[in-house]
Amino acid sequence: MDGGAEGAPPEQLALIRESVRKAKAPRAKPRTWRGAALAKELPVARVLVDKGVLHLDRYFDYAVPEELDAEAQPGVRVRVRFGAGRHRVRDGRREGGGLIGGFLVERLPESDYSGPLAALAQVVSPEPVLSEELLGLARAVADRYAGSLADVLQLAVPPRSARAEQRPSPAPLPPPSAPEAGSWGRYEHGAAFLEALASGGAPRAVWSALPGPEWSEELARAVAATLACGRGALVVLPDGRAVARVDAALTALLGEGRHAVLTADAGPEKRYREWLAVRRGSVRAVVGTRAAMFAPVQDLGLVAVWDDGDDSHSEQHAPQPHAREVLLLRAAQDKCGFLLGSWSCTVEAAQLVESGWARPLVAGREQVRATAPLVRTVGDGDLARDEAARAARLPTLAWQVVREGLRHGPVLVQVPRRGYVPRMACANCRAPARCRHCAGPLEAQESGAALRCGWCGRDEGGWHCPECGAFRLRAQVVGARRTAEELGRAFPAVPVRTSGREQVLDTVASAPALVVSTPGAEPVAEGGYAAALLLDGWAMLGRPDLRAGEDALRRWIGAASLVRPQGAGGTVVIVAEPTLRPVQALVRWDPVGHAVRELSERSELGFPPVSRMAAVSAPAQALADFMGAVELPPEAEVLGPVPVPVTTAGRPRRVGAPPPGEHWERVLIRVPPGTGAALAAALKAAQAARMARGGGEAAVRVRIDPPDIG
Repeated sequence: MDGGAEGAPPEQLALIRESVRKAKAPRAKPRTWRGAALAKELPVARVLVDKGVLHLDRYFDYAVPEELDAEAQPGVRVRVRFGAGRHRVRDGRREGGGLIGGFLVERLPESDYSGPLAALAQVVSPEPVLSEELLGLARAVADRYAGSLADVLQLAVPPRSARAEQRPSPAPLPPPSAPEAGSWGRYEHGAAFLEALASGGAPRAVWSALPGPEWSEELARAVAATLACGRGALVVLPDGRAVARVDAALTALLGEGRHAVLTADAGPEKRYREWLAVRRGSVRAVVGTRAAMFAPVQDLGLVAVWDDGDDSHSEQHAPQPHAREVLLLRAAQDKCGFLLGSWSCTVEAAQLVESGWARPLVAGREQVRATAPLVRTVGDGDLARDEAARAARLPTLAWQVVREGLRHGPVLVQVPRRGYVPRMACANCRAPARCRHCAGPLEAQESGAALRCGWCGRDEGGWHCPECGAFRLRAQVVGARRTAEELGRAFPAVPVRTSGREQVLDTVASAPALVVSTPGAEPVAEGGYAAALLLDGWAMLGRPDLRAGEDALRRWIGAASLVRPQGAGGTVVIVAEPTLRPVQALVRWDPVGHAVRELSERSELGFPPVSRMAAVSAPAQALADFMGAVELPPEAEVLGPVPVPVTTAGRPRRVGAPPPGEHWERVLIRVPPGTGAALAAALKAAQAARMARGGGEAAVRVRIDPPDIG
């Protein structure tokens, strides 16, 4: 027999006939339930509904009514009927619920589903806000972070403002002339970097900025060089103060109307108006906080991020992408230039250089010594021999530097904690002082006030140590307000200003003053600070975090960069053990060397960023069920589970932490380089399957590349 259909068994004949029947069956034309007239061409709309749940992370097909044919174009916002019996998902499944917003992704001549399709209910606006490039970027971010496309688009596309849409955007200005190198000439290959941008190239660099205020002007010149060749530029900064500095530098260099400012603090209408000007091509440059990392800049020529180690670059809403990683994806997608700048250097930045993906953009050692302040250290041995340090908190050297600095200008004092005395301990056995009601940390209030719990807020008037029975307390960490009070008594004729969470100062005058600040809230002094004190260095180095040393050095260098150069008398005193690696890196002003050594150690131990890692947190049983269902890559290594610290009501909750009072566990999943995409896909599939089944009452939180690994 020749093996044809005539000699096949009856079961095979039945299967063959069925397949032939299906192949010849014509696909039904889309028709609505009510039989409304449809668009004559491309009557099917493929829609992404605004539901950020993983098991609905796919496109849905709808019919396009004839009256909506002209407005229903790819990229517009629409509203659709999302309910049982009212539409079909592409594989024929029904889903449930009412009118819901979404984006029209594309128009098609027919649907894969042969039954009736529900019609588009409304075109919210004819403005096409979702371009093909933005959709591709959002999909790449969703896949990398095991999230849903709808969640990413909520971050990428701001809420609509009808009044902003009705206002016409200004006409685009012609490209400016290429700027001079200016202070970029201080860096090796700095002028060549600008020339490459101005000629339409795509240079990629990790920039170790010199201390001082010139960094904002240097970023502005990089943007201007990109605009000079007719391409667009995007700069992402950690906070509004940094945005204001670059905004002012760009305006001074290019004038008004050349760039847009996108921040989450702007009102909805203003932010959407600026965003529309960028999408319509009226503006080719964007400066903003992490809300701007998805800005739809046309013909992108440069993406830049400043101070990528700042926590503000990590998005708090699902799927919690990091601005640096989003801009790396954009640089690869748009084949544009990339600039990562900072006074310090993260391990991720060092890896970009070591891999050859980016080139270092640094200054010579002579230039560094000419711009950096003198750094002096006070270690444990110095404190033990110092009478002033035993009687008070500041060693003799610190008092001398403050006194001398105040003769020439303001003095900055960096304190790791805000408040008065955030942590107290037994003066006898050093056991932490805890609340009797919730076991939270007891904190001292203003002079003479009772202790108060930092979690539940209850006052504690009769504390005694449960370990040794003693009644005396000592400060574990002294806060910014207590430090300001002590300095005010020591220097009664000098004004004392504080900058922190309650009030963050932007600038201070050049007159003598004491400025007490928490890390990251340091104001810029006119002409630079005469001196700076970096107190309680052990408090930042002692955190149980993989990034403790890197983050401490970044915060110290950020404060020291605001101090005048050594040649102008600028001095920094750090109270920390001088033999520690981050302290030595500060003394030598060598953040790149510190990051390279950290990268080498993490490579040996298999820690990020050399490996890719995910954190999964949930109640114990839910976590066990999830881990039993997920199909991890063969190379995956599971670490844990370990208990997650319990969150108490009234205490600020970290991202990924359990709800107040609940006991959760966490596992870390580590995979080698090149397997991160497979890990994210596996976790996303398991989470989607869990949600499709109902998921139970217990939540399971998945985070790719968690920023805080204890």
